[in-house]
Amino acid sequence: MNSNSDQNNQGQFGRARMLWPLLLLLLLPWILNYMFGGNESTPGVTYTMFREQLEQGNIERVELAGERVTGVFREPVLLDRLNSEPIETKQFTTYLPTIEDPSLLAEMRDRGVLIDTRTANQISWTTVMVNLLPLGLFIIVAIMFFRRARSSGDDFMGMVKSRAHRYDGRVERVTFDDVAGAEGAKGELAEIVNFLREPMRYRRLGARVPKGVLLVGPPGTGKTLLARAVAGEANVPFFSISGSDFMEMFVGVGAGRVRDLFDKAKKHSPSIIFIDELDSIGRRRGTGIGGGHDEREQTLNQLLSEMDGFEKNEYVIVMAATNRPDILDPALQRPGRFDRQVQVDLPTLPDRVEILKIHARNKPIEPSVDLERVARGTPGFSGADLANLLNEAALLAARRDKNRIDMDDINDARDKVIMGLERKLQLTAEEMRLLAYHEAGHALVAAYLPNTDPVHKVTIIPRGRAMGVTQQLPERDRYLYPRDYMLDRMAVMMGGRAAEEIGMGTMTSGAANDFKQATRLARLMVLECGMSERVGRIALGGEDKEVFLGEDLGHTREYSEQTAREVDIEVHRLLDEAYERARSVLETHRDRLDLVVDVLVDREQISGETLLDLLGLQGKKSLLDDEPETREDAPLPQGEDGRLRPAPGD
Repeated sequence: MNSNSDQNNQGQFGRARMLWPLLLLLLLPWILNYMFGGNESTPGVTYTMFREQLEQGNIERVELAGERVTGVFREPVLLDRLNSEPIETKQFTTYLPTIEDPSLLAEMRDRGVLIDTRTANQISWTTVMVNLLPLGLFIIVAIMFFRRARSSGDDFMGMVKSRAHRYDGRVERVTFDDVAGAEGAKGELAEIVNFLREPMRYRRLGARVPKGVLLVGPPGTGKTLLARAVAGEANVPFFSISGSDFMEMFVGVGAGRVRDLFDKAKKHSPSIIFIDELDSIGRRRGTGIGGGHDEREQTLNQLLSEMDGFEKNEYVIVMAATNRPDILDPALQRPGRFDRQVQVDLPTLPDRVEILKIHARNKPIEPSVDLERVARGTPGFSGADLANLLNEAALLAARRDKNRIDMDDINDARDKVIMGLERKLQLTAEEMRLLAYHEAGHALVAAYLPNTDPVHKVTIIPRGRAMGVTQQLPERDRYLYPRDYMLDRMAVMMGGRAAEEIGMGTMTSGAANDFKQATRLARLMVLECGMSERVGRIALGGEDKEVFLGEDLGHTREYSEQTAREVDIEVHRLLDEAYERARSVLETHRDRLDLVVDVLVDREQISGETLLDLLGLQGKKSLLDDEPETREDAPLPQGEDGRLRPAPGD
């Protein structure tokens, strides 16, 4: 690699040295004109002085070029110059006046003046060369660049050359052992590996390996890593490129890059081509604004042609990844192209444990850290999220001047990832209490209702875009959501506003996002899940979804105005019932609400375990409540009757 690079650099320096003589050759006329032209220039004299010298017979010869007159005196003349010393000269230049002087020529003949003439548009060869110098330089440089592009095999100076990165599976090897979890996806891809290792085992039975494998899943679930693991397991070259790398402002560049990519893969077959973010070039054709014959569609057409063309590329496997399979062109997903889809889901609890173990290999972690407990507290995290979690924990440990990462660092990193960074805001005492009532309302409703996720932490410290956060973490991964769970979830969202009205007798803008989420959940229940007796067991579709440019822009509602009115009435009913349930819970436990608010104002945050102790619900613990107490969760003061009391000063 280094030797080739040195050779290329030497070649570039050699070509640069060849340019210097050409540049000097082109600059020579300008240099000569600059060096010697000044000696040929003649001082200017007034027309009056010219007539005086003519009358005195001191003009030997003249040259007429339009209005310009140059000549030679018989005897030198002393000329006065502004801001400089006078000079003595025999040569002069002047200009004829706009008013014609018919007697001038006759007078010069009478005085014996030698007269020469030339046209005004005559230009010297030096002037021509100097004016053509920029154009000549441009032509020379352009010719050299195009010759270089032709000699290196690049079209248009390498513009249509593929930007794919090649990873050699035999050098940068990644195997299935480096991919934690995703057992189902790895099982599907193992067949591709076996074919690349033993192709004759399948071909003798007439089997054909899928030409294309589409990896579908949320961002950060390891789709790219899985593709590289396939290449590593099969020990074949791996060409990786993003869909956006095909696109350029020039028409035809994307298609040319597709051809170049497949040509490279064929030369190194058996090989794997991996296209990340396939939806950037694979969107459905013909539905965009202004027609469909654009650069993106040309690129897609070339990709389809390469995958399905006249040649059988059975030793080139095309893999692609996307998180939007719904917007892909149907031609991409037919048999013969991407004939197999592999779902890469978010990791389950056992998968998260294995992923954490892999990312913890190169990090000094305290033996007391329980990665299984960390995995239980991170439902919905992708592999990339878990890697970021441990990295943030390492950064926090380094900031705190620790030698090892402990559980406090991981917990704080999880709060930072989930809730955002802490913000330093100057809040008044009334604002702090309003915020405490809001978050305490969420927490109490979540604690007392039966079908809710356990509360992990309640804080009134502003984090991210939120003024306060009530963090709930499920005890297990959820794949189905019962109706009772969704109803209780809406009640938890309404708990903040209800607590504001009960505790402070006012309303704030802090409930805006709560209402937005609750409304979205209620419409989901009515429109798509068929959970409304009034509307019926029917899926009406989500009319409020964002319109994607590659889909039908003229989307219309598939139900009547009467049905839409019934939907609105039912959504309002669900939201009102959720609010009344939340308010009923808080009014029933008003003393506990005030107690939690007092503790929140004093400490700014409390854990889920502390909250349950304050509410007298010690038996309702989550799997995460075995975390050690932090400074903010120190033992609470108790009164003489044994009941929990707020800390002094409240």
